[in-house]
Amino acid sequence: MSLDSVRQFIATNLPVLPVPGIPEIRLHKAGPRSGLRRLAEHDPQFGSPYWAHYWGGGLVLARHLLDRPESVTGRRVLDLGAGSGIVGIAAAKAGAAKVYAADVDPYAIAAIELNAALNEVMIDRLLADLTKSEPPEVDVICVGDLFYDAALAESVIAFLDRCLAREIMILIGDPWRTHLPTARLRLLAEYAVPDFGEVTTKTRPAGVFALGRARSPNGDIGTSQ
Repeated sequence: MSLDSVRQFIATNLPVLPVPGIPEIRLHKAGPRSGLRRLAEHDPQFGSPYWAHYWGGGLVLARHLLDRPESVTGRRVLDLGAGSGIVGIAAAKAGAAKVYAADVDPYAIAAIELNAALNEVMIDRLLADLTKSEPPEVDVICVGDLFYDAALAESVIAFLDRCLAREIMILIGDPWRTHLPTARLRLLAEYAVPDFGEVTTKTRPAGVFALGRARSPNGDIGTSQ
């Protein structure tokens, strides 16, 4: 399916809704009648449509950026594993000088384009796995809910350690997933938010964290290898 067809499908079948707890942002969101299965049937490469749903980590981080805009105002921001683009949209609305949104899923990139336009913000979209690359030229990296899988968490942490070595600030939003590196985190704020696959009336606690550098075996601050 072409990118134009994907955009048209999302625009037609995923209704625009205000985000729970974040009325400043609206997103195209999948519902029972959105027909994502039809989209999958037309493309054997179609993966899990994480971009079509709310995730607790993304919600809490987006809310925090809007509540505390000084964390990104005037700075270059990367939304890593951006999904719907909600965190990047919040960063742009909070006054970031430049916002990048990266995801490995081309459907997510299409959704981010539509959602950014819907919210009248500019976001540069990157279809790439940045965890395998060198640190980008940004000031802040926002990570919304990327610690739900062990292998993914390991890859993300290795990348973030390289970024910390370049003095890039790391902000993480997460509802306390299993593979969250809690020993290295400083809690900045906590909110009750809905989570992936749950109805919007049900919430769970989720935190916003600053990631600190790892300690080497001799106790010095360093980066993990």
